[in-house]
Amino acid sequence: MCRAILAYWKYLITLLIPLLFLPLPLVVPGKEAQCGYTIILMALLWCTEALPLAVTGLLPVVLFPLMGIMESSKVCMEYLKDTNMLFIGGLLVAIAVEHWNLHKRIALRVLLMVGVRPGLLLMGFMGVTAFLSMWISNTATTAMMVPIAHAVLQQLHKTEVDRIAAEQVAVTKGTVNGGFELEETTPPPAYEDVVTMEKEEPVDLQQLEQKHQTFSKGMSLAVCYSASIGGIATLTGTTPNLVLKGQMDDLFQENENVLNFASWFAFAFPTMVILLVLSWLWLFVMFLGFDFRKHFGCSGSDSDKLKSKVAYDVIRGEHRALGPMKFSEIIVLVLFILLVLLWFTREPGFMPGWASLAFDVGGKSYVTDATVVIFIGLLLFLIPSELPSCCSRGRAQQESQPNKIQAPPALLNWQTVNQKMPWNIVILLGGGFALAKGSEASGLSRWLGSKLTPLQSIPQAAICFLLCLLVAVFTECTSNVTTTTLFNPILASMAQAICLHPLYIMLPCTLSSSLAFMLPVATPPNAIVFSYGQLRVMDMVKAGCMLNLLGVLTITLAINTWGFPLFNLGSFPAWANSTASTQC
Repeated sequence: MCRAILAYWKYLITLLIPLLFLPLPLVVPGKEAQCGYTIILMALLWCTEALPLAVTGLLPVVLFPLMGIMESSKVCMEYLKDTNMLFIGGLLVAIAVEHWNLHKRIALRVLLMVGVRPGLLLMGFMGVTAFLSMWISNTATTAMMVPIAHAVLQQLHKTEVDRIAAEQVAVTKGTVNGGFELEETTPPPAYEDVVTMEKEEPVDLQQLEQKHQTFSKGMSLAVCYSASIGGIATLTGTTPNLVLKGQMDDLFQENENVLNFASWFAFAFPTMVILLVLSWLWLFVMFLGFDFRKHFGCSGSDSDKLKSKVAYDVIRGEHRALGPMKFSEIIVLVLFILLVLLWFTREPGFMPGWASLAFDVGGKSYVTDATVVIFIGLLLFLIPSELPSCCSRGRAQQESQPNKIQAPPALLNWQTVNQKMPWNIVILLGGGFALAKGSEASGLSRWLGSKLTPLQSIPQAAICFLLCLLVAVFTECTSNVTTTTLFNPILASMAQAICLHPLYIMLPCTLSSSLAFMLPVATPPNAIVFSYGQLRVMDMVKAGCMLNLLGVLTITLAINTWGFPLFNLGSFPAWANSTASTQC
């Protein structure tokens, strides 16, 4: 019977959860209880993953119209909003970068510039991974960087083992240098020395192997942690950021575009850098110790120089294997830089942007960040991947079809996009937006806000810290998208109830949802490095527990320092006051 229950647990959960909570909308009158029933149902299905996340996200399309909360047409409109198009456009650019291996070239080039000493190697891999994760998915970044890191470390370990073996053979033969055999001048070692050497050899190799395993664990954790940290720096870096953007536009439709690419980057990028440095210091001390001089190459020993040269040669070999930059890589890089510049200069805040200067209609610009990224995405399907040449054709083409000229393929094709585009996340995003809109339409948000007014007596900084800590713990067991989707509408209602700027708690809690460092199941990068077999769950828990605390402290510091003037958090905004249940 137990085996049958374990085999059919998903079916049992999808059947029992709706029946268990069905008395809530039946006994308690009002649309608030009906919407609450939908939220509880979706939250439990998301947490247990009894249904695929995207399938659970479709429930509002069925339940909200049946309960009279929202019309079906209005619910369906939430599934392809401006934020969803921003997500799709960002992924189009990321897919192009991955498709032409531009991200690998950037990673290897930076590693060659940073250096290959253990401390610098750890810093280099973390910095490169975080930078790439700002623009492409953290899963793809981790999947690319982990094999490179382990190839470098494996070669370092092999070189060190060979060096020690050569030295021991040299000592056995009566010389300290394996390159010179001075048999006539060097006496053979005494019997006691040989016995001592034979006893110490396994210990030395065992210690070396243990040291290699420890550093490999640290490097694996460094890659997956920096992939999660890097995603918080940009609006399109990770999905929870877009969830917040979409819910802000839904719940506070007159928010004056307070969250855009430039304002997000101004707040989150310094936060990411500080957290990345703290993470590097923690992992350095935990896996390399306190000998900074040795691990930064200041000792100058021959063995350290040899290991550095070997690591450098491995990375340089990987870089040379890519060959010279192709036309397609150059164009993708140019389009990527153009996209970032257009994002930053659209509405920089401290000066009029190009959108308001060139595309102003009646005092309002209709251009958003989604407009920009979709424009760049369209160019990827229009620009050829090679220089058009009507005169130079390949030999095989000349022999088979001498009179036919074949155009080169575009930078992107739909088949590649369809294979790599996570369409399930688009539906999941839409389900979250529909849930937030239903909470507002049913009055559940206002009801929750009225119940949270006692929090007004607690200091604001304490509220922010405790909520971020709660979200950071919750996201270890659920996806960060689910966590943000469920918490943000409640946080928005709470902020309105206690006359607190909504971004003061919604923004740091959204960033905290990316602090999934403790468990392999918390986020895909953790699962990828855990699958390599060198890590135990306890290794990840020990390292991630401190990083979670450091992350919450860093985010709380950021929102209470440069976040205040950037978003004007000291006053309750008029766009939030207009939808509040009680006027502040």
